[in-house]
Amino acid sequence: MCGRFSLTTSSQRIEDHFDLDTLEAFPPRYNIAPTQPILVVMAGDGYASESVRPVREGRLVRWGLIPSWAKDLADLSLMFNARSETAAEKPAFRGPMRHGRVLVPASGFYEWRRSGGKPQPFWIYPAAGEVVAFAGIYSAFMAPDGSEIETAAILTTASNESLNPIHDRMPVTISPPDFERWLDCRDGEPRHIADLLRPAPEDFWRAVPVSDRVNKTANMGPELQHAVPDDQAPRRDAPSQIDLFGE
Repeated sequence: MCGRFSLTTSSQRIEDHFDLDTLEAFPPRYNIAPTQPILVVMAGDGYASESVRPVREGRLVRWGLIPSWAKDLADLSLMFNARSETAAEKPAFRGPMRHGRVLVPASGFYEWRRSGGKPQPFWIYPAAGEVVAFAGIYSAFMAPDGSEIETAAILTTASNESLNPIHDRMPVTISPPDFERWLDCRDGEPRHIADLLRPAPEDFWRAVPVSDRVNKTANMGPELQHAVPDDQAPRRDAPSQIDLFGE
């Protein structure tokens, strides 16, 4: 499950990390929620200058996939996540898995531990401090009024042992050496990239408990990622950060 995430990395850093030609500047976003616009990176047409690498494009789309064949949106659930284990077989995701694989840049994500009592939110971020790429799938939907709605969902997989105490699902992350293979929908079928749909390594993520202010989409400041004491965690002397990984 990935119901909230953050993208606070500069547009220049994202350009460099994803090898984009250009990307308009945008403000940091600390609390991105379903139905809101998200940035995706997709394979474009043609090739980058002085390179054999196909062009990559950054585009804003709606977080919450709408299949191209959908007719009555009132009957659709909000599909902001897709289970990677079955996405290639599900009618809503089968086409996007074959023809619409994208990368979703992120600085980290939020997850809620629901082990009795009040759910405790956690800010989960990469230990290396870099921007990461979630595996995403894209679909363009033609609305009844003739307008086109571009949409996407984030693929999830079983959590690794480190994050399992918080939640049993986590976003699939794609490493830079695998960007091209993931985005290649011309020659790469879902079976060719199935090995990428795996949990992140055990030391990839760090997690800290944060305030439940993140529960409200109206709250959007950097304070959402400040660590708070975890009432259900072992006590430490004056902790500045609570680390689930024991480091």
